[in-house]
Amino acid sequence: MVPLNTADQETPSERKEFRRSGPHFADRITADGRDGWPVEAGRYRLVASRACPWASRALISRRLLGLESALSLAITDPIQDERSWRFTLDPGGRDPVLGIAFLSEAYDARETGYPGGVSVPAVVDVPSGVLVTNDFHRITVDLATEWTALQREGAPELYPEEHRDEIDDVAEGIYRDVNNGVYRAGFAEHQNTYEDAHRRLFVRLDELSERLSTRRYLVGDTITEADIRLFTTLVRFDAVYHGHFKCNRNKLSEDPVLWAYVRDLFQTPGFGDTVDFDHIKRHYYRVHTDINPTGIVPLGPDLSGWLTPHHREELGGRPFGDGTAPGPVPDGEVVPEEGRAA
Repeated sequence: MVPLNTADQETPSERKEFRRSGPHFADRITADGRDGWPVEAGRYRLVASRACPWASRALISRRLLGLESALSLAITDPIQDERSWRFTLDPGGRDPVLGIAFLSEAYDARETGYPGGVSVPAVVDVPSGVLVTNDFHRITVDLATEWTALQREGAPELYPEEHRDEIDDVAEGIYRDVNNGVYRAGFAEHQNTYEDAHRRLFVRLDELSERLSTRRYLVGDTITEADIRLFTTLVRFDAVYHGHFKCNRNKLSEDPVLWAYVRDLFQTPGFGDTVDFDHIKRHYYRVHTDINPTGIVPLGPDLSGWLTPHHREELGGRPFGDGTAPGPVPDGEVVPEEGRAA
């Protein structure tokens, strides 16, 4: 994903505020290997945090497409230290496949003295231990379009060619005002910047609510890349963005349409089974000490509503199109009980 670029709409004070950097390592893993990285089963490892909405896109896409056996998975600790994402959840504090303690080691293997931030999702070349890409936008699109030979039988089309222009258009607005908008509000250092981000966020959410009032999914009648991108912010909204980031005009659960929509997706195999509310809350409330200096993690919100009936099937639609639902979550990838909705 390219950096947020709305300078022509911002005041000078706003341009000093939170801006998301673009990916520094944007090589692509493709069927023809044109960047030097051909699609190959077992060669690459996806490094992700279940706390991170950008990484969650890749987790969901990988599950829906059935790429678990082709692209192995490393889950980081939701709590970062001064070296960023770490593998302290694994025995010995090292990833068992890559043999590293910190994701930054794969970054350093790619570029000595790399000065930028260490972000997830990241895809690492297992034989060399070198980072291939941290381009969170391209990773999911390429999983859908370049990894087709390794996808499971019955994998859905998440980026169908006939809908790509509409998906891109809808997703761009979601990225600017929702995915990144909550961060612009949460990390704002000026009142006017916060208010602008807050206003744009809820204007966009209201538009999406109206759009979804008569259709089950954002584009067409099946789940697409656009739904994945919206879901990863909505599923975190009441748990962290409403309070921690001050996005508090209303809770998501107070919008009947969006609350039903996100529950529909959550209950769809491949979505909710990748969500870890424990990781999400501990990461945001303990890592962002400039916003929450006490590091206290709230007990709420009540998670029991996530599994209640949503009735969105009454709008029609076919979640997987002509495909099928993904199978059970592989052994070793099940979200721990403390992170699941009741």
